Amino acid sequence: MANVQYERPEKTTGKKLPLKEEEASLKGTLIAVFLLGAFIVISWVSVFSLFISRN
Repeated sequence: MANVQYERPEKTTGKKLPLKEEEASLKGTLIAVFLLGAFIVISWVSVFSLFISRN
């Protein structure tokens, strides 16, 4: 994502306020995806080992 800087008029006074949109960090998203993937793999292995042990 690119940095976007522009101005918008304020509703009451007519002054323009600067806005800044900065690039967001995606480290939390990456960690959450890894944790979800680990949970899915562990669940799948657990169910598969239970299936194998009962046969």
